[in-house]
Amino acid sequence: MEPPFIDRQYPISKAPALPEQPLTAAERAGYIEQLAALPAQLMAAARRAGGVALEQPYRPGSWSGRQVIHHVADVHLNFYLRYRLALTEDNSTIRAFDMNAWAALPDNDAVPVTVSLALLEALHSRWVTLLWHLTDAEWQRTFYHPLYDRTYSLDQALVQYSWHGRHHVAHIGLLAA
Repeated sequence: MEPPFIDRQYPISKAPALPEQPLTAAERAGYIEQLAALPAQLMAAARRAGGVALEQPYRPGSWSGRQVIHHVADVHLNFYLRYRLALTEDNSTIRAFDMNAWAALPDNDAVPVTVSLALLEALHSRWVTLLWHLTDAEWQRTFYHPLYDRTYSLDQALVQYSWHGRHHVAHIGLLAA
C-alpha cells in the first residue's frame, strides 16, 4: 500500500480564499487561537526534526528548516507591524520585501533557531494581546499591499496570517518524518 501523496510545497493546502464579509467573533477567536498556539507548535516541530534535519530543505529547491524558522519570525514581525500601521493610519501602504533576499542574509546562518523561536514567542504574545482587544470596527480597518495591488482588511489578514504559520509548521514537520 502506497503512502498518501503529500504536497511538500503546500502540505496543508494553498492559502484559503479571503472572506469578503467580516468574520464573526467566533471565527476571529479561532484564528487568534491559531496564532497564539503557533510559537509552541513551531518549537515542538523543530525539536522533533532535530538540528541536523533543520539544515536540510523540506523539498528539493526549498529553504532549509533553519531558513523557514527565521522566515516565520521575520514575516510575522512584519505582519504585526502591518496591524499596528492599519490601526493608526488610514489605509496605510505597507512595505513589501524580498523574502528570498532576507532568507539569504548572514544572520540566518549565524543565529541559532532558538533566537527566532524566542522572538516569535514574545512577538505573538504582544500581537495576540492586541488582537483580543480590537473592536468590530477596528477589524475592518485596512492596509494596502503594493506588490499585490490589493487592500486587505484586518479580518482578511488574520485568515491569511494564521494560515501562514500553520503552513510553515507543516514544512518543519516534513523534516521530522
